[in-house]
Amino acid sequence: MLDGRWRASFENGLRPVGASLRRTGVTADHLTLLGVVMAAAAAVAIGSGHLALGLLFLVLTAVPDVLDGAVAKASGTASPRGAFFDSVMDRVSDALLLGGVAWYLAAERGGYWPVLPMAVLAASMLISYERAKAEALGYDARGGLMERAERIAALALGLLFQALLVPVLFVMLALTVLTAGQRFVKVWRQASATVVETPQVALRRERRARRRAARASRAAAWQRQLRRQGKDR
Repeated sequence: MLDGRWRASFENGLRPVGASLRRTGVTADHLTLLGVVMAAAAAVAIGSGHLALGLLFLVLTAVPDVLDGAVAKASGTASPRGAFFDSVMDRVSDALLLGGVAWYLAAERGGYWPVLPMAVLAASMLISYERAKAEALGYDARGGLMERAERIAALALGLLFQALLVPVLFVMLALTVLTAGQRFVKVWRQASATVVETPQVALRRERRARRRAARASRAAAWQRQLRRQGKDR
């Protein structure tokens, strides 16, 4: 929800900051990696029971995540490769953060409590997969009540007020599952209403067919070369 409504505007507003960072030699990939390092530090701090320190590192995780897009746009280096790298590293950061929470609950409460943040992680991975698969098919699966920005904000609230951490995790789980359902319904309706193949799907199908034809052509050329070599012998 926050990503869809305000992220683009926020990144555009930060473009001057991104330009300044780019002049220092900092790239979007550097910032993305810095965010992962901060997420790892947050996971260790949370898991060892230092929730305030974990909150600080969580904030430091979010800052590079916003600035990397601004740097890429300011430097004109925004690309599918960068978007792919950023998306994968976001998933790594999510796993680290919620893994740290599971570590903390295992130490503090034991029992089955570590399953709770792992369930949140599983649901968050599901909504990420839904968007990726939908976009690969030419549909739009963005939106929902609990996207990544909301999850980070909710986790920060739970770390700030330790007594609220478990209730916040339950709310995160419920809303993340609801978001997965929202995205599923959204894509299902788009797919059900599609009568003619979308241009994006047609283009991808044509590209796959060209790649298959190219592979077949190379294989045939290789076979012809082998036969010629056999005749020469």
